[in-house]
Amino acid sequence: MDVTIDPSSGFCFGVKRAIEQAEELLDKEGKLYCLGDIVHNRAEMERLEGRGLKSVGHREMMELSDVPLLFRAHGEPPSSYDTAHSNRLSLTDATCPIVRKLQERIRKVWQEIRPGGGQVVIFGNPGHPETIGLRGQTDGEAIVVSAVDELDAVDPSAPVALFSQTTKNPGEYKQIAGELKKRMENHFTGGGVPLKVYNTICGQIAGRTPGIRKFASSHDVIVFVGGSRSSNARVLFGHCSEANPRSWFVTGAGEVAGEWFEGAISAGVCGATSTPRWLMEKVAERIRELTAKK
Repeated sequence: MDVTIDPSSGFCFGVKRAIEQAEELLDKEGKLYCLGDIVHNRAEMERLEGRGLKSVGHREMMELSDVPLLFRAHGEPPSSYDTAHSNRLSLTDATCPIVRKLQERIRKVWQEIRPGGGQVVIFGNPGHPETIGLRGQTDGEAIVVSAVDELDAVDPSAPVALFSQTTKNPGEYKQIAGELKKRMENHFTGGGVPLKVYNTICGQIAGRTPGIRKFASSHDVIVFVGGSRSSNARVLFGHCSEANPRSWFVTGAGEVAGEWFEGAISAGVCGATSTPRWLMEKVAERIRELTAKK
C-alpha cells in the first residue's frame, strides 16, 4: 500500500502562530490559561494540556486574576479584553492577523452605516468563536446567518454590508450574496442596490480547496484527519468526498478500519487547518500496519 500525506494539509499560519506562542509561554511560565480550546483538535489539546495548558470559558476567565492568559487565533469580542484588563491578567493576544484585520473592518463599517439604518450581516456559524468575536465588534447588533433560508432576518429595504467568517465555503458565500442582492433589488427598483459584499474568506484556506480535491482524486482511498468541532474540517472533508467517494473522516489513528482499503493500491492522508502534522503521521502509520497484514 502506497500511503501519502498531503504536503499542503495541516496548521494554517494563524493556528501555527498561536500554538508556537503558547509553547513559548509554557516553557517560560510552566502554566498557561487559554480562553477556549487553542485549536479544534482534541489530540493536539491533550498534548498541550500535558505541558500545562488549561482551557477556560468566559465565566471562568472572570474569576481569574494575575495569571497568564492567551487569546487564541479565532479572536475575541471587546468584552473579553475588558475582563482581562480589569482582572489584571497577563494577556498574550494570539488572534490571527487576518481575523484581527476583519474585526477592525467590521467595526469601522458598522460605525459608518449604523447612523443611516444600515445593517452588518455576517455569514458564519453562530456559535463559532470567530463569529462571536466578529459580532462583538458591532455591540452584538450584526445579523449572523449560516444559510440562505436564514436571510429573512435581514431587512431588504435597508443598506447591507455583508461579511463572512474567514473559514466558510466561498461557493456558499456567493449564494448568500446572490440571494440577498435579489431580495434587495425588489425594493430598490431604481437601481443602485445598497449592498456591499466584502471578500473576507481567508485566501490560504480557500486556496486549499483545489489542492485537496486534486489530492483526493489521485488516491484510491482518502483518510481525512480532523477535529469533530472544526468548521474548516467539515468544509475540506466535503470537498474530499465529492472528489473521491472512498473518503473517510477520523479524529485519530484508532478510528481507521482495515476494510476501507480492500482492493486499493494507494491511500492519501490529509487534514484540516487545525490538524497537527504528527497526528496525520500516526494515521498514515496505522494504515500501513493494517494493510501490511493483508
